[in-house]
Amino acid sequence: MQIELKQIIPIPLKDKFLQRNSGLWNKPVLFKQGEWIKIKAPSGTGKTTFIHTLYKLRYDYSGQVLYDGKDVKEITGDELALVRQQKISIVFQDLRMFPNLTARENIELKRVLQTPFYENTVIDEMAEELGVSHILDQRAGLCSYGEQQRIAIIRSLIQPFDWLLLDEPFSHLDNDNISKARTLIAEECKKRNAGFILTDLDDDSYFDYTETLLL
Repeated sequence: MQIELKQIIPIPLKDKFLQRNSGLWNKPVLFKQGEWIKIKAPSGTGKTTFIHTLYKLRYDYSGQVLYDGKDVKEITGDELALVRQQKISIVFQDLRMFPNLTARENIELKRVLQTPFYENTVIDEMAEELGVSHILDQRAGLCSYGEQQRIAIIRSLIQPFDWLLLDEPFSHLDNDNISKARTLIAEECKKRNAGFILTDLDDDSYFDYTETLLL
């Protein structure tokens, strides 16, 4: 699946963004499947707004976002649900865990949508890789933010996808845990010939990015 942007500008922040020399806002941009894209920007410059716009959580923008040539504003209901179950997965910056469910249950809810992509044993395998096996049966709300971040990464990888949206996914992880997480993400993307769009504050060498864009 290709994602195309045509002169996207967030309406509430239109004046602010038009004054910046952005590589994305108010530009024609094409993301081809399999590309690994880094979006670099300081705090407060619209990284989460951008990710939410791509995922169709925000409608307050001018321009167009296209999935395989179709305007996302025309994709609704069951069609949108299917896209989010099969084509686009996401790690939200605020993680969006169900705090009263266990970490495992949070992942399992995503795994069983439609036809499961993986058997439930893969949850344990990924948790072992990321060092969170010990909290799988603990309520998510009792886990540390770093633990929740790793659970959110597993949840995003347990479903099929062509694109993975990652909104500052490593913000509460130390270097050792970042290394484990990036290895797992890279393996899963290569396995599916999938692309990702990752936002962060600074330069990094976590992945062999296809392109780095300034927001």
